[in-house]
Amino acid sequence: MWFNLPAPELGNQYDDDRVLRSYLRRVLPEEVLREVEPSLVEMGALSGGELYRMQLADRLNEPRLTQWDAWGERVDRIEVSPLWQVAERLAAERGVVAAAYEGRYGVLDRPYQFALAYLFHPSTDVYTCPLAMTDGAARTLLRSENRALIDRAVPHLTSRDPARFWTSGQWMTEATGGSDVGLSETVARRDVDGGWRLYGRKWFTSAITSQMALTLARPEGNGPGSEGLALFYVETRDADGRPRNILVNRLKEKLGTRKVPTAELTLDGTPAIPVLGLKHGVRAIVPMLHLTRTWNSVMAVSLMRRGIALARDYARRRVAFGAPLSRKPLHVDTLAALQAEMEGAFHLSFALVWLIGRDEHGDLAEEERALLRVLTSLAKLTTGKQAVAVISEVIEAFGGAGYVEDTGLPMLLRDAHVLPIWEGTTNVLALDAVRALLHGCLAPLRALLSRCVATARDKQLIAAGQVAEAAAASAARWLEQAAHLGSEVLELGARRCALTFGRAMELALLVEHAQWSLDHENDGRARAAALRLAVSPINLIADAGAADAFALANDELLPVSS
Repeated sequence: MWFNLPAPELGNQYDDDRVLRSYLRRVLPEEVLREVEPSLVEMGALSGGELYRMQLADRLNEPRLTQWDAWGERVDRIEVSPLWQVAERLAAERGVVAAAYEGRYGVLDRPYQFALAYLFHPSTDVYTCPLAMTDGAARTLLRSENRALIDRAVPHLTSRDPARFWTSGQWMTEATGGSDVGLSETVARRDVDGGWRLYGRKWFTSAITSQMALTLARPEGNGPGSEGLALFYVETRDADGRPRNILVNRLKEKLGTRKVPTAELTLDGTPAIPVLGLKHGVRAIVPMLHLTRTWNSVMAVSLMRRGIALARDYARRRVAFGAPLSRKPLHVDTLAALQAEMEGAFHLSFALVWLIGRDEHGDLAEEERALLRVLTSLAKLTTGKQAVAVISEVIEAFGGAGYVEDTGLPMLLRDAHVLPIWEGTTNVLALDAVRALLHGCLAPLRALLSRCVATARDKQLIAAGQVAEAAAASAARWLEQAAHLGSEVLELGARRCALTFGRAMELALLVEHAQWSLDHENDGRARAAALRLAVSPINLIADAGAADAFALANDELLPVSS
């Protein structure tokens, strides 16, 4: 008789998620939670049931590009996988974008919406990519106060009707540079009727099947750099479904996110409409970037949660050396560390979600606006790196089965690797965070951290909070010294500084929630997570000489003085 490894199974992903349910009990009034919880239970059932089974069955399907029809006409038609077709319908019907714009719960709309997205994400092969850009486009258009574009696009972007629902692209990356958008070469020219047309090549455009996009281009006559760019609105296809002077050169072959149709485009006179003036386009698209980076953070947590859920179930089923893995101390220790990382990341990401919601309702004080500015970068860069590390450990927790493609597990790791890259790499966001900290965001961040740890009364949580305070103080001292020593020193340690603040903030927020959970749920699991996170590397500040770093990075001779 053959022995077969037990396949991991998922239950209702809302019912089984203690961290999400505990957080929502804390931040949502009872009457609001009673109203929204049925939809979260339904999404959890889909995510752990029908959608998960469909995801496994859909594993080998990828987008297909047909550039020419049988009669030589250029059609550039893209067909997405069956799972993505279902995901588009469900995203609309379940309000994964719409819930943020319907105004039912005021500042609580965002925590509810992101709870839906968090549950939806891991079973839909990154369909949250177009949803993030759709959400960002709706927010950007509303902020622009361009009434014609708002009336035209926002009802589609926020619709629950699949027949009316649009998604949006975000076309920024060109071959000249991804993060350095000031080098963009796409040109905007006026045509004979006074409208605008775009000419150029967009090297990396995700979710190209979207009905519209927001993109950067330089109006003819504008100067160089980011200030000379303008933000434009583009509808991608005409009434007959033909591309509007857009050529799809190819779909990208990527390490992960392979269900996402990512294309290289040529814009050859594509009709476009300025969103907000003819300059300062990067500034105009900031609301979109803030929101897509928030999506990136929450989806990083969601992916970690999925990996841990599968590993935990497998550990209960897999018997080795006479007992289930879930009773083996070393395996338990590994999973406990992953759970603590995920819980810290969860509370940092949803702290950002909370600020986004308050900002949209005009409730932010000046100090909180500074927090939103810096936490957007800190949350994205910190959770992105955590997701890769956590999912890598998840794969190992399955042994050889984790390395086998048809288990569906390797896809988790491939998809995780986009999270530190998408919407700004770790280094780019570290520089952004350091700039923000040096220009008014440091004091508000440290004040928030102190308020969080001050809520602790449990002795062990107080000690964990002191770890967070000490790490933040160390990073603050380094930042002050580096700022005086010059830009090279500051840049050299920016990543370690930003990650220290990000991890310290995670620990502080987890301490705060753990004390609440002790008081209101009589549950010590959040405390256990906080204590475990507190003994992980939090303070990453270290002395590192520039000469040593350049010699190691470039493999250059480093003379040794006696």
